[in-house]
Amino acid sequence: MRAILFICLLGLGACADVPVLEDRIDQAARDAPFPALINIDPLLAEANAAPPAAQITSNVNAQIASLRARANRLRGPVIAAPDRARMARGVALPVPFR
Repeated sequence: MRAILFICLLGLGACADVPVLEDRIDQAARDAPFPALINIDPLLAEANAAPPAAQITSNVNAQIASLRARANRLRGPVIAAPDRARMARGVALPVPFR
């Protein structure tokens, strides 16, 4: 049974059109020189000089705490209580002259 399934899948795969990859690369890319190889030692030294994970974690936790404190400040009332009371009293319009 598996052999028949494999033969059917192989037969269906043979019917597929294989794209021509040579036409997709333009002439400028074909004529471009190979990239220069560089020594990996400076890259490894830079990676090893990175701050330890504990320092990164503490920095992230400090940023989280700062953002949470800012969010708590923004949750407060938009209009201060004295201003809200003054607005609730309304505006006294002058009595027109008669």
